[in-house]
Amino acid sequence: MTNLLKTIQSPSDLRELKRTQLPQIANELREFLLDSVSQTGGHLSSNLGTVELTVALHYVFNTPEDKVVWDVGHQSYPHKILTGRRDQMSGIRQLGGISGFPKRSESKYDDFGTAHSSTSISAATAMAHAALIQEKSNVAIAVIGDGAMTGGMAFEAMNHAGVTRNLPLIVILNDNDMSISPAVGALNRYLARLISSPLYDTTKNAVGNVLSIVPQLREFAKRLEEQAKGMVVPNTIFEEFGFNYIGPIDGHDLNSLIPTLQNIQKLALQGDGPQFVHIVTKKGNGYAPAEADPIKYHGPGKFDPKVGILPSKTVSKKTFTQIFGEWICDMAKVDDKLVGITPAMREGSGLVEFEKNFPKRYFDVGIAEQHAVTFSAGLACEGLKPVLAIYSTFLQRGYDQLIHDVALQDLPVMFALDRAGIVGADGATHAGVYDIPYLRCIPNMLVMTPSDENECRQLLSTAYYAKHPSAVRYPRGSGVGAEVSSSLDGLPLGRANLRKMTTQLTGKRLAVLAFGTLLHPCLEVAEKLDLTVVDMRFVKPIDEEMLTQIANTHDGLITIEEGSIQGGAGSACVEYLNQIGLALPTLHLGLPDRFIDHGDSQVLLAACGLDASGIERSIITRFF
Repeated sequence: MTNLLKTIQSPSDLRELKRTQLPQIANELREFLLDSVSQTGGHLSSNLGTVELTVALHYVFNTPEDKVVWDVGHQSYPHKILTGRRDQMSGIRQLGGISGFPKRSESKYDDFGTAHSSTSISAATAMAHAALIQEKSNVAIAVIGDGAMTGGMAFEAMNHAGVTRNLPLIVILNDNDMSISPAVGALNRYLARLISSPLYDTTKNAVGNVLSIVPQLREFAKRLEEQAKGMVVPNTIFEEFGFNYIGPIDGHDLNSLIPTLQNIQKLALQGDGPQFVHIVTKKGNGYAPAEADPIKYHGPGKFDPKVGILPSKTVSKKTFTQIFGEWICDMAKVDDKLVGITPAMREGSGLVEFEKNFPKRYFDVGIAEQHAVTFSAGLACEGLKPVLAIYSTFLQRGYDQLIHDVALQDLPVMFALDRAGIVGADGATHAGVYDIPYLRCIPNMLVMTPSDENECRQLLSTAYYAKHPSAVRYPRGSGVGAEVSSSLDGLPLGRANLRKMTTQLTGKRLAVLAFGTLLHPCLEVAEKLDLTVVDMRFVKPIDEEMLTQIANTHDGLITIEEGSIQGGAGSACVEYLNQIGLALPTLHLGLPDRFIDHGDSQVLLAACGLDASGIERSIITRFF
């Protein structure tokens, strides 16, 4: 069998093939995908599940004139392979390589940059309206998963799109019963009922038996199948929004997908209004280990596809996520008012054991960050002690609720902010760069930055005992390997820790004010340059006494944080010193005013001058 995939440099090449050749393309694409991801790491389960859909979309629609928006985008690898980036897959998610998500600057086929969920229908609705305004004959397609469909933005967009009766919009619901964590909520149960309807299944089987006697009618029947489903499946919520609902259909059957999409394309172009296609796919399809455990294979590192992912034989340091997961279980044992909340990130946020041990106090609200924040506020109103485990980049999506529903009412909601700082291969879309500036400007808010694993546990307790909104930010991965106490004691609120004092009695006395894990390369540099080093621990309230003492006894300051310099912790230090009339030369080190691309975290930190050599170089340039 010839390798057809090598002949596909763009979707126009794909459209030159006969339909009978497409199953071979799908098989080769799945094989290439598995081989590629096993060598680079990246998203796997979601991509294996969208192979046939991707082939069908680029075969039926005239991309890039027809627009395709991939919600979240971690299922877009087959799309990248078919749109001229097959040879670049070896560098995906690596420094200088292509992104793991759709990116407008990367390809004309990436119509909208994605990585956060539930945005596709909004963007595609706008593109469809743009086609009407500019009198273009093209459609806009949003491909959204059942997990992302739980996000409020998806329904806000459908509510808007449904009122325009000639809108050339197609929404494809890729229903594979999977977000990153298991799908939850009423919508998930609704879709399951829809697919498993006994009347629908019985009718389909009966019709299939009849058609088996008359093979000539089989192809004709396939074209009528979607309309027939509407006769036996109850009216759907999507039709109430003004969409023409078709489905559910097998998302791995090209003989069903292609004629259905062709028919839907005609309906959309002839002015029949927004269309909703419900396809059912299997996560990890075609690779047995991923089918059996799609969460494990959601975003694996490198592995041998012949044997699958094996348990690591090396004893690695605990990650900050694991530290949090252990802490919340320990605290829940001694305080029955503790409640854990996650917006569909059970595994990523370290709440698997908490759910097992305290199921009645565990809430996965789906991909609904705004609801997660206000839900936490409501729990706090009733005397419970909510702990919302959320990535820094995702808390951005609940910012109004953080201000209006939590901080304005001064409710003791605790935010465990994972993935603060650079996140490596996931890149700018997932980097937790802005939380210090956007949190410290909010009244009543407490903000803490642990420097190692043990301090993380201590500050988690500190935040939990506080009677105000609080946030503890910690990075992805592991720290320096500090020994972690089993105690649940907190630290004194707003008190920094002097780690090293300069020995210089005369000459240039410099002090480093470190926020977070970058304390440790600073200690290394301090030994060479004889610097004072302070582990600040708290951004808000900042240790005013320590700041005053350091400013009065030193000739210059260096602030450092793994976050945005603009409005960050360093700015907080200077603001306070200005208030008390103290001004001295200050060097702010942190992440620059640009988006940090994907790549190895340590390489990216070094590129930003935040490794030991970069810190030393910046200090010498500024002060010596």
